[in-house]
Amino acid sequence: MSGGSLASGSFVVADYVVFAFMLVASSAVGVFYAWAGRGQGSSRDFLTGGRGLTALPVSLSLTASFMSAITVLSNPAEVYRYGANIGFYSLSYVIMVTVTSEVFLPVFYRLGITSTYEYLELRFNKATRLLGTVLFIVQTILYTGIVIYAPALALNHVTGVDLWGAVISTGVVCTFYCTVGGLKAVVWTDVIQLGVMLAGFVSVIIKTVTIQGGLLVIVSDSQQGGRLNFWDFDPNPLRRHTFWTITIGGTFVWLSIYGINQAQVQRYISCKSITHARLALYINLLGLLCILFCSVLAGMCVFSVYKTCDPWTAGLVAAPDQLMPYLVMDTLGDNPGLPGLFVAAVYSGSLSTVSSSINALAAVTVEDLIKPYTNMSEKHWFWISKGLSLIYGVICIGMAGLASLMGGILQAAVSILGVIGGPLLGLFSMGILCPFANSKGALSGLMSGLVLSLWVCIGALMYPPSPELRRPLSLSTEDCNFTTDNNLNWTFTGVPTLPSTNTTASLLADNWYSLSYLYFSPIGTITAISVGLLVSLLTGKKNICCCVVVCFPNKLMLMYDDDEDIMCDNTNPTFCDVELSITKSSIPT
Repeated sequence: MSGGSLASGSFVVADYVVFAFMLVASSAVGVFYAWAGRGQGSSRDFLTGGRGLTALPVSLSLTASFMSAITVLSNPAEVYRYGANIGFYSLSYVIMVTVTSEVFLPVFYRLGITSTYEYLELRFNKATRLLGTVLFIVQTILYTGIVIYAPALALNHVTGVDLWGAVISTGVVCTFYCTVGGLKAVVWTDVIQLGVMLAGFVSVIIKTVTIQGGLLVIVSDSQQGGRLNFWDFDPNPLRRHTFWTITIGGTFVWLSIYGINQAQVQRYISCKSITHARLALYINLLGLLCILFCSVLAGMCVFSVYKTCDPWTAGLVAAPDQLMPYLVMDTLGDNPGLPGLFVAAVYSGSLSTVSSSINALAAVTVEDLIKPYTNMSEKHWFWISKGLSLIYGVICIGMAGLASLMGGILQAAVSILGVIGGPLLGLFSMGILCPFANSKGALSGLMSGLVLSLWVCIGALMYPPSPELRRPLSLSTEDCNFTTDNNLNWTFTGVPTLPSTNTTASLLADNWYSLSYLYFSPIGTITAISVGLLVSLLTGKKNICCCVVVCFPNKLMLMYDDDEDIMCDNTNPTFCDVELSITKSSIPT
């Protein structure tokens, strides 16, 4: 399989059947929940599932939501080019789930809110809530555009189906079952799609292991090729991937997703009790680790097959993100149904993320941008929620066009999540953990974190880091035996060379903007907290009457904004300078 020809083959009937079954099953779930809930007509039921879901389906949905086509396509390509040290994400997953379970989940669940940004108005003021909501909408639409474009790219490469036809079909299917079925449909289709994702990974891994002569051969090839680079503890923050950048930066990125992102929070607060919600998070951790292991192993399989004939260097694929589809057609093309299963896995990853995003976008728009200013009946809110799901589905399809200009899918996605998610994480963390933080500090911190992280991100795009900092691993074409009939592009695009001379300005720019993209999120978070607390100290009252949020199994302590006068008489129990006693009898556990 070191290969001397283009991966040949195309979809056969069995492949189309497998692929179509996944799409039909997803749509059928939406139709079922639309029929089952036809007599309810409540926006809360539509957006939060009536808060009656159990831990298992929610945990699988949490795993599927952000384990998207980006994971299926880009993680193996990352291992192929840079090594398996992205396995350190497992540590960031553990830290993230622990912090989310013990800090963020109790606050959001016990307040009984639908949108996480309702908390910002309760804690700070309406302006903070609106700014947080707008930033989330921008972040989610940009990210969803990438997620829609990624599987369409894979499908186009594998089958030759029109790229934009695939983009539109992806968006239409997930928009359909989101619009007709609501959150329950999203959660249960996520369960199906997670199973398809795992099946797609496993089929590729098993077939490759069989071809290569065993798992030990693949591990040995990866070790000899330098792909098992786990012991890189270089503290240099300019290095793209090391133990520290992946563990620390990854923790902040994933906390901004699981701790405060509406798409994830909306799932675990839909559980019927806080115990189920917490259990869902920990079961989800096992799913995250399983998907990560499969994607790393798949990347090692790709390298083992093409260690002496790199398809990317040889011009057989246009981008590293196409390596997995290329391997599928090269190794599984003779097995009817398996290529269809893999493309179904890629599509499943995309559908799960896009549907979660559409549902979350509809929820924050209803709760944060419309409800506070309009008085309507529940029936009207129900139909508005459905209409918004349809509108956001169309918008996300349109944003896929922008994704085609963003280059590497994995880095583009993490950069978007980091630049906007980091400052938002700082804002929520400050509100929950720092009792003297006020609304002036919150707005100042959020804007400062956003500006700085965006500045660094744009600088990194203008001044890409040098190969010494990215450290792509060697790729070989020594065993490629191509003929000139294929008109292949033999230009080596793997490692750009440095110019022979550098001005002082470009060197300084390289040193500053070459910060690992995984640190965009920590920069935003730390800046937001630091500036926010400083401004709060300078503008706050001298006799602050408030208390810190501390989450125990049966009690919750919350604070209020000292910008206002004494608020202990406020009817909202969130605002009080005394401990809130929340017993098992008042909160479902």
